[in-house]
Amino acid sequence: MQSIVVRGKLEELPLINIQILPFNLDHARRTGEFAKAIFDEKKLTNEDIKPRAIIPNDSKLFAQSDYDKSIVYFVTSDSRSMNIYRILSKRIKPRFEIIDINIPYHQQFGILDLK
Repeated sequence: MQSIVVRGKLEELPLINIQILPFNLDHARRTGEFAKAIFDEKKLTNEDIKPRAIIPNDSKLFAQSDYDKSIVYFVTSDSRSMNIYRILSKRIKPRFEIIDINIPYHQQFGILDLK
């Protein structure tokens, strides 16, 4: 399983467990589709998404995750990114699931915590 990690210092990343993916033309094409869907949905629902720059930034990360079939989860603590994902999901069904890092593993995956 691959991960995409945002924020922090490079030294803080568990690089032994991460595969770094270069952003390529296929990712850029999918980014355009994602950004259009988010902007169109934003117009229809009059959702106020601040800052506006979060749409293209999240679109890039989401598109790269969606394009790579081995990525099944996108883990974040950013509530704005989760909101953008929900908006995107109204028009496009991404191939990955977004996970809030603050939700314990056993709750997220429905595993009984039998300690």
